[in-house]
Amino acid sequence: MRSPRRLATDLRSADDRDLPSRTDLIGHALSNTIGGPVGRHALIGRSRFMTPLRVMFLISLVVLALGWTTKSPCLQTVGSGYPDQRVANWDHERAYFQLCYSDVVPLYSAELLEQGRFPYKSSWVEKDSSGKEQVRYDGMPAVRHMEYPVLTGLYQYAAMALAKTYTAITKVVAIPALTGVAEVVVFFDIVAVGLALAWLATVWSTAGLAGRRIWDATLVAASPLLIFQAFTNFDALATAFAGCGLLAWARRRPVAAGVLLGLGAAAKLYPVLLLLPLLLLGVRTGRLREVGRTVLATALSWLAVNLPILLLAPRGWSEFFRLNSRRGDDMDSLYNVVRSFTDWQGFDGDLGMWEPPTVLNSVVAALFALCCAGIGYLALTAPRRPRVGQLAFLVVAAFLLTNKVWSPQFSLWLVPLAVLALPHRRLLLAWMTVDALVWVPRMYYLYSVPGRSLPEQWFTATVLVRDLAVLALCALVVRQIYRPEQDLVRAYGWADDPAGGVFDGAPDAPPGWLPAWLRPRAAIAARMGTGDRTPARPL
Repeated sequence: MRSPRRLATDLRSADDRDLPSRTDLIGHALSNTIGGPVGRHALIGRSRFMTPLRVMFLISLVVLALGWTTKSPCLQTVGSGYPDQRVANWDHERAYFQLCYSDVVPLYSAELLEQGRFPYKSSWVEKDSSGKEQVRYDGMPAVRHMEYPVLTGLYQYAAMALAKTYTAITKVVAIPALTGVAEVVVFFDIVAVGLALAWLATVWSTAGLAGRRIWDATLVAASPLLIFQAFTNFDALATAFAGCGLLAWARRRPVAAGVLLGLGAAAKLYPVLLLLPLLLLGVRTGRLREVGRTVLATALSWLAVNLPILLLAPRGWSEFFRLNSRRGDDMDSLYNVVRSFTDWQGFDGDLGMWEPPTVLNSVVAALFALCCAGIGYLALTAPRRPRVGQLAFLVVAAFLLTNKVWSPQFSLWLVPLAVLALPHRRLLLAWMTVDALVWVPRMYYLYSVPGRSLPEQWFTATVLVRDLAVLALCALVVRQIYRPEQDLVRAYGWADDPAGGVFDGAPDAPPGWLPAWLRPRAAIAARMGTGDRTPARPL
């Protein structure tokens, strides 16, 4: 059969790209709703408009819009007067039974943003439910400051300034449709727009890090966790900086990677954890010079953001670190899960208000250090060098599992890393769904109306299932590190480490000072080969 038209002269095709409509059961099923799998003779990567990244942006915008919709019951304006005189309707614990809770709304008043105060310089005394000022365990007043890292605090301040500008305009120009919206609701919407853009940046960076498996980033764009957690707090800012930092590293720009990771650490500290995988792989490959440049750039960019606030308001700047040192085991932590099912009273027993749980803090630090030591041993001795995404996921997952706090929105940290580490779509979708659904019993456990709230064990049981799911993902990642022929990223020898940067394709060259028991098992690696073409099966 001859083509009715003359063939194109340019027949280039990205034939090495993974095509989910052919290779994945979920992708194949979904493709049937829009015309079926990609054709056998199609030229891949030649679409001028509907590129994979644009498709994923559209998917992400739909899911983010759904996420905003879940928060909308808490954005109903009540009261009269100008926007700064109105409030959002949170009466009768609406935030819990309608599942619309977000830290953004109460923080607007709690952090004195509604008064136009500059974060870190302003302070207040904590009060109880009756309005009485509280006293710390040492007899001092319970003075509070902005509790977030500098970049997140400044982001809130910028959103507040825009919300105040909106209020000022409505007082000059009478626009009934606008005047009826509370200032705090406008503040939330401004924050949400920025967080949505940050998540799109996370999708973009994950797509760039995925290499030939660009469609894996669809799970980041359509993660069920976005429905409840995208606008619960400000964590999307950190995921964007962390993802873009790893992408800069993958493109062999170590200084840019460090600057972005430093900015991420100035928003939430977790991006600094990503330096550990780079350091371990730098030792294994002998590429510590590039890693050193990234570490130095991270420190300098973090310092550049933090130093002005540190000098201007040292007490307010240090509140974030004080708060984390005095927090107990949070309701989402494994420690609280154990307490809820046993008679255990915790490591420190009963403590006064804001009294640091010193034993718990020591246990958390020791457990995380042990996990990092294990990950370090794995990274240095595995028969084949692990990928950056695999180690990054293990480090962040270990941090969350051993930490005394796992706020629901922290799970967003794992989403892009899990996609890069273990691109088995059905497994990841199952974990994300379980993790997202933890929000429902959490809200109804906090809902205090008798006969309508859930017992604590209903909530902690779902937390335990979530933690077991993350542990299972960690076990699979470790298994694939020791059996790289089962790693979908390295299947058929198409790629080594798309996110590896200078590590991609680099041979092992550990320094002479590294002891023999921390060196790669060369004999096993030689037997397995670094170009294993055994096909891996999707799970």
